[in-house]
Amino acid sequence: MKKVHFISIGGSVMHSLAIELKRIGFNVTGSDDAIYEPSKSSLLNNNLLPKKLGWCEKNIKDDLDFVILGMHAKSDNIELKIAIEKKIKVYSFPEFIYEHSKNKTRVVIGGSHGKTTITSMILHVLEKNNFKTDFLLGAKVKGFTNSVHLSEDNEFIIIEGDEYLSSRIHDVPKFHVYKPNIALISGISWDHINVFPTFKIYVDQFKIFINKIINGGVLVYNENDENIRKILDSNENFIRKIPYGLHPHISNNNKFFVDSDEGLLPIKFFGKHNMENLSAAKKICNLIGLTDDQFYSSVVSFEGAGNRLELVEQKNKRSVIKDFAHSPSKLIASINAVKSNFEGKLIAVFELHTLSSFDEAFQKEYRSAFNECDHPIVFFDSSSEKLKDKNIDEKNLIDSFSDKRIVFAYDPNQLKDYLLKFNDNNINLLLMSSGKFGGIDIKMLAKNFCENGC
Repeated sequence: MKKVHFISIGGSVMHSLAIELKRIGFNVTGSDDAIYEPSKSSLLNNNLLPKKLGWCEKNIKDDLDFVILGMHAKSDNIELKIAIEKKIKVYSFPEFIYEHSKNKTRVVIGGSHGKTTITSMILHVLEKNNFKTDFLLGAKVKGFTNSVHLSEDNEFIIIEGDEYLSSRIHDVPKFHVYKPNIALISGISWDHINVFPTFKIYVDQFKIFINKIINGGVLVYNENDENIRKILDSNENFIRKIPYGLHPHISNNNKFFVDSDEGLLPIKFFGKHNMENLSAAKKICNLIGLTDDQFYSSVVSFEGAGNRLELVEQKNKRSVIKDFAHSPSKLIASINAVKSNFEGKLIAVFELHTLSSFDEAFQKEYRSAFNECDHPIVFFDSSSEKLKDKNIDEKNLIDSFSDKRIVFAYDPNQLKDYLLKFNDNNINLLLMSSGKFGGIDIKMLAKNFCENGC
């Protein structure tokens, strides 16, 4: 039984990987200085929650086979220092995933948006067809008890390839580590400006990602993305390059259908990006070995990845949709998706939550993001410990968004009260954040909002 210690076990992927390694027979311990839900409950239920928070050099025992280091732990972490002194192997989690999958066919889904949806759509279709595969998702999604699954026997591993850094001592983007046999890029829109301060530097990471594809491998790419096309114009890698585009589809009375060889098929998700995501997932499933019939018969039951254009409630000619959107391109895409597919006016709420969204230079990227909605709202959780040093400059934000209609809300009750004052018919609510809107019960808010309609 191999022994592994997780430094920063509370991370989204870190805690899932720890649970999975325990499941397959590893002796797992871990530490962290802060662990939040849902990681806390998941670790507790699997008897992996540290007895107390904080770092302790005694956690690094001589008989450890290796350590996995999370991004949350700093480079001067005492446990990391002791592990290095004891010459214990230290992996970032992408390095460990690569080591595990060196003899598998690695399918890496990259891009600035749509990664989780595409990856979970692929896994949904594979599962429906009893096709066994390893996988790593960036977050938990519907239908899967854990976001990481590893085995000795499965031929393929499906990996959601994030462009953020691997760890404090392994400062390369995660998706550079995996060396894919099959890679996908859904689109390129500037993000993570705290790490990639210019758009050029950010785009360069995708050039490197393409160069990491093994010779004879495959790149599936969104042919409608200009930034991807520019990269490929000068790329001479010995790989196949397979484009995909917008899948034919129609919407009618808030119902959604894709056009296939079998005719119109009802689906449970919507939006232009999701129709591109559908095309992307189909290309990957075809490369893995599934037929079109197998794909379409399975994808009709896919309900979308949690928090990704998720229809929370629909009643009285009102709909409430929740989305993970936080970057400028995602805001625009989400607003356009709802406006194009749902009848009526649109209230769009954006939570300032990421560090990038407080950068004045980056805020200019949000210009005109609210143009297609009828009632724009910016929410800031003034009680958040993470954001306690951040200040809201309403005038700068109004100028950045180029929208004088913006209403600002600073606590959950203020936001709820404002939203529940709308009494129009044919009006929809879109909630966009990578945070939690100050702990608002979204399902209850959605129910109350829809019941306000006539």
